Amino acid sequence: MLNQLAHHEMPMLMTLKKKILLVEDEALFARAVVKRLQKAGFECEHAESLHDARLLVKQFEPDMVLLDMRLPDGNGLDLLPECVARHISTIVMTAFGEVSDAVNAIKLGALDYLKKPIDLEELLLIIQKNEKTTELQTSLDYSRQRNAVSNESVQLIGESAAMQSVRQQIARIAQLSALSDAVQPTVLITGETGTGKDVVARYLHANCVNHEKPFVHVDCASLPAELIESELFGHEKGAFTNAVASRPGLIESAEDGTLFLDEIGELPLGLQAKLLNVLERRMVRRLGSTKERPVLARIIAATNRDLYQMSNEGRFRSDLYYRLNVITMQMPPLRDRGQDILLLANYFKQLTEKRYALPHHAFSEHALATLQAYHWPGNVREMRHQISRAVLMCTQTEISEQALGLPKVSQPQRPLSIQGEAQMTLDSAEKAMLLNALQQTRNNVSKAARLLGITRMTMRYRMDKHGITV
Repeated sequence: MLNQLAHHEMPMLMTLKKKILLVEDEALFARAVVKRLQKAGFECEHAESLHDARLLVKQFEPDMVLLDMRLPDGNGLDLLPECVARHISTIVMTAFGEVSDAVNAIKLGALDYLKKPIDLEELLLIIQKNEKTTELQTSLDYSRQRNAVSNESVQLIGESAAMQSVRQQIARIAQLSALSDAVQPTVLITGETGTGKDVVARYLHANCVNHEKPFVHVDCASLPAELIESELFGHEKGAFTNAVASRPGLIESAEDGTLFLDEIGELPLGLQAKLLNVLERRMVRRLGSTKERPVLARIIAATNRDLYQMSNEGRFRSDLYYRLNVITMQMPPLRDRGQDILLLANYFKQLTEKRYALPHHAFSEHALATLQAYHWPGNVREMRHQISRAVLMCTQTEISEQALGLPKVSQPQRPLSIQGEAQMTLDSAEKAMLLNALQQTRNNVSKAARLLGITRMTMRYRMDKHGITV
């Protein structure tokens, strides 16, 4: 389903001293600046002329340049294009400030323009502010590049009637996106765990007019309860303990791209009202702020839960459900996709062979029959892992039925029945269901939870309740 042609990782972040080059011909001021910056943890070099500055830019390779305009051998702005070409942040300083000079410096690529005399503490704050801005921009650039690579390589594998229907819906949604600049309607993707809801969300984004914009994936089930509001909506400095700086939330970070709210059924009730307000008004307000910011992103949500039933039971806001349920796409389970099972098996086999430079393998006839007969409770995600493991561990040219490692399906398990069980209580019935699910999934707690339609945390709680250990 999701094909990553190459493995991309973000470079390891290391805590290194930032290097600053000061280009300044006033010796007394230069010594004071260098001393203060070194005390703040920066590595500094000082150049008194344009000629020396050019040499140090190449040798010292600074992260930032503090550049005086009037130097003994020329205008400091002559160095600015070289700094910009090397992606070096530059702050211009001068005692002879003119509006035209400031405008020219900014046009040439300077981050800031300061007029002397300059307070050292104020200079330090400006440097730190610009440093954070540069880091944020680098992070955003990486995120966009990563998502661009990811979105380019998204594929929907399958020729079954169910997958053809999914493709038709995606084509229609993409057509609506191209017809109007209006805010796009929300899309709700439903289906069992592992059916590829996240892949369809990325495929939708890749086929819309804003496919070059950010794609922000929010896993509502994995966000810590104490941080989920701040993560989604952002916060201002001082909004709560440890909020040492203002920070945009994930909703803001999506800009005018796509915000994908995965497992939205796990969102706490208290935040559902706030999310509904964002969807209705298309405005978001950070924690601790009175200012609202527009939300331009397309909203896609996904869930493996029955939100309608949850709303009837009071576990999900009915108004939010109806607001999300504008365009609904149902992802079919793998067991209902017929020959797609073999298409996907071969696709994942070839993907694994290519990724690890392995020789070609073929499935035996019994292996193919087993793949089609298996129930696939974990759907496409389970298949991807099973096929990858079989290919990696296979030492023969043929992948046998045994190499797949799937449970035997010739004797289907008898479904749980409590009729005729005179002594069966509610607790014992629940325990039997837990044991049955664990047996089917070979004691995999996460898979058993998905099979029963509950969260892993609930599964663990009920196992502890009945004294079940694995």
